[in-house]
Amino acid sequence: MAGGMLGAAVAGALDPATVANGPVVCPFRLLTGLPCPGCGLTRSWVFAVHGDLDASLAAHPFGPPLLGLTLVLAGVLLARRVAGRAGPNLDRLVRHPLTVVVLVGWLGWAVWRLVAAL
Repeated sequence: MAGGMLGAAVAGALDPATVANGPVVCPFRLLTGLPCPGCGLTRSWVFAVHGDLDASLAAHPFGPPLLGLTLVLAGVLLARRVAGRAGPNLDRLVRHPLTVVVLVGWLGWAVWRLVAAL
C-alpha cells in the first residue's frame, strides 16, 4: 500500500507535459519494443492526478480505476489504524470474483494491445 501511495505522490509531483513525451523506462519495452501490460500506467496516473481523465484513459484504461482503488484502500487502512482496528483483509479482496474478472480483462486488453503492436 505504501508503494501505491508513493506512486500517487510521485504522479502528483511530475509535470504532465514532461511525461507525455518522456523516456521509455519499461525494461520489457526497451528490450522488445512492445508494450507490457503495465506500459502507460505511470503516464495514466500523472494525467489522472492532474485532472486530465481523457489523457489518463488514453495512456492506460486501467490507470484511473487502479489509482482510485489505491487511494480508497489507503484511506480505509489509515482510518482503521487510527481507530485501533486491523486493516482490511487483502487476501479476501484478491480472491474476490470481481478482482479475477478485472485481472482477466486487463490481461486480455494487454494481449490485444500487444497483437495490435505487431
